[in-house]
Amino acid sequence: MFADIIIDISHEQLDRTFQYNIPDNLRDIVKIGSQVRIPFGRGNKLITGYVIDITSKANYPVDKIKDIESCLEDRVGIASDMINLAYWIKKNFASTMNQALKTVIPVKDKVGPKEKKSVVLKVTKEKAVILNETYKKKNSKAKVRLIEALIEEPVLEMEIIRNKLNISTSTINLLEKDNVIEVTTKKYYRNPVKDNDAFKKNKAIVLNKEQEEAANTIKKDVEEQRYNTYLLHGVTGSGKTEVYLDVIKEVIDEGKQAIVLIPEIALTFQTVLRFYHRFGSKVSILNSKMSKGERYDQFLRSMKGEISVIIGPRSALFTPFPNLGLIVIDEEHEGAYKSDKTPRYHARPVAIHIAKNKQIPVILGSATPSIESYELAKRGEYKLITLNNRAGNATLPKIYVEDMRRELQMGNRSVFSKRLQSLIVDRLEKKQQIMLFLNKRGVAGFISCRSCGHVMKCPHCDISLTAHNNGKLMCHYCGYEQPNVTICPECGSKYIAGFRAGTQALESLINKMYPTAKVLRMDMDTTKNKGGHEKILEQFANHEADILVGTQMIVKGHDFPDVTLVGIVAADMSLYAGDYRAPEVTFQLLTQSAGRAGRGNKKGEVVIQTYTPEHYSIETAANQDYIGFYEQEIAYRKLLGYPPIINMLKITVSSASEEALDEASNLLKDRASNLDNSIVLGPSKANIYKINDIFSKVIYIRNKEYDKLTLIYENLDAYVVGNPKFRNVSVNYDFNA
Repeated sequence: MFADIIIDISHEQLDRTFQYNIPDNLRDIVKIGSQVRIPFGRGNKLITGYVIDITSKANYPVDKIKDIESCLEDRVGIASDMINLAYWIKKNFASTMNQALKTVIPVKDKVGPKEKKSVVLKVTKEKAVILNETYKKKNSKAKVRLIEALIEEPVLEMEIIRNKLNISTSTINLLEKDNVIEVTTKKYYRNPVKDNDAFKKNKAIVLNKEQEEAANTIKKDVEEQRYNTYLLHGVTGSGKTEVYLDVIKEVIDEGKQAIVLIPEIALTFQTVLRFYHRFGSKVSILNSKMSKGERYDQFLRSMKGEISVIIGPRSALFTPFPNLGLIVIDEEHEGAYKSDKTPRYHARPVAIHIAKNKQIPVILGSATPSIESYELAKRGEYKLITLNNRAGNATLPKIYVEDMRRELQMGNRSVFSKRLQSLIVDRLEKKQQIMLFLNKRGVAGFISCRSCGHVMKCPHCDISLTAHNNGKLMCHYCGYEQPNVTICPECGSKYIAGFRAGTQALESLINKMYPTAKVLRMDMDTTKNKGGHEKILEQFANHEADILVGTQMIVKGHDFPDVTLVGIVAADMSLYAGDYRAPEVTFQLLTQSAGRAGRGNKKGEVVIQTYTPEHYSIETAANQDYIGFYEQEIAYRKLLGYPPIINMLKITVSSASEEALDEASNLLKDRASNLDNSIVLGPSKANIYKINDIFSKVIYIRNKEYDKLTLIYENLDAYVVGNPKFRNVSVNYDFNA
């Protein structure tokens, strides 16, 4: 028998299979998906590889085929369907097979099991009392302490005996030798979901008419084992999670499992609470903050069918459930579902590919669906379900748009408008909670005027220009550049510059302006340690703070019924991020932020602070008008040729030599220009041209058909591999970036 093996080296020239003989002693061990050690190259150096097929047919003369040296049984194996998925990811998201394999195996190394030791009293309580009298006479105080404790409780955990009773190992060994006690060892799974009183509550959920109709539609597919992708478009607070829960109950009742993707680890705590209320210990989580042991144990529990629901960010999609019945992608519009490492896959199409193969439904849920998803729903490729009303008695908040240009004219140079300041005072007096969101996304360096709101934009791409350290303003799509400005070309004001502010500065300002208020800050710094997100959110939920200040992680999916005021500081920061998706991201962030207010019985208010209140993304967000935003945005995408109307392949070319970079990027542009009538833009300097002495340029290729772009990628990649012109140049590919 022979094994086709892909070797564990992410190099394009080695991205193919190599055949090895399976020796007799490994016949029963080596399987598809096994990780093996094999001799490779002239020196027969031992390296690692994955078995992706087993066959009785030799592709080469048998005497020239080397033997597999050993099988790594302490590594997690992968099934053939995972190998097929890895191949699909490799083909559709521009990576090597090995990179794709490592993506679909979120847990690689086997980790030893956790053990819990206990001490059991072997003799009767009557005999133990007699023995204790003997130990007292001999002044064996430690033995007396332990036996007295075991008379009260015949089984005690070793941790309690050592830490609480201060009993040494030698004392335990002596009593065990005398057959008075017995030490037992029990293996157990690490559980990332810690015991919490909130989990023990069992809330009965009664769906309203809209929710019930939505759930029943999807449950039919679960019952009939039928694939469909549903776009569940519900206003913030409409109860999309209750729909997920109801459908998942059907999935569990059918003996199947569900994957629930969430965009941020910050959302795990509240999401797990809600799922635990319904399904108890059948729920677990997977995320990057967990220990290797915790992740490995959830992997095993999933494979054995001991878990019914897994919740986590992007990588949880690859949980090896034996009988998967449903995939849910909550907040499906979120950019976090796109990987920023090769392969740069997006969870949405991967989930749909898995669901089609398994003939199961997918739910994409959002109050602000991505333009791509809504366009596909309009075309009929997804089934659209709409929830128009907030659940319960809650109503949408009242939204104010504050023009910060006018605030400046009135002499207010604070980052807070007069209205926001007065509303903060009002909420503090009423003992209600406040969330202040600093829109930091896209702080790459766009230049705007605080007097009139004018933003320096590219005359060719309708994208904001980015300020570089060399004193130039540049467009990262077409390469247009011009000198930086110190006077606004629109109104002549000197107040034109990039916006610079952080959550820490905002927190300090609040403490100064409202010294009696208790403030919590949630950003990358305060959540970098394990459990950081949960701790802050739990404190805020327990009313240990009046004001929560943070970046976008505080405005995604959280549900705090006593938050009645949301302030959005610097809404423009994401609006001019030098990216064609900037208006979409801004609309989503503002709408989602506003959705955090008034989710309970109290009316909510929202203040959006901006220098461009007339922009359609801000106007439609203030009116909570998704359809109005979509219609304007899709019109711009059609006009300018952006996804989802036309697909794009982004090529990033990097080198330590500017000369080599220029030559390589021009060669790629020339070759791409001759392929399949595609539109080629660039090469232009990357967003940050030089990082760690490496220079980068980008090329964009546009084509209506995605499949044609994948063929273009394969053509260009084959051209690059082994080409001496690219010896000191790296080339990376990204679709629809």
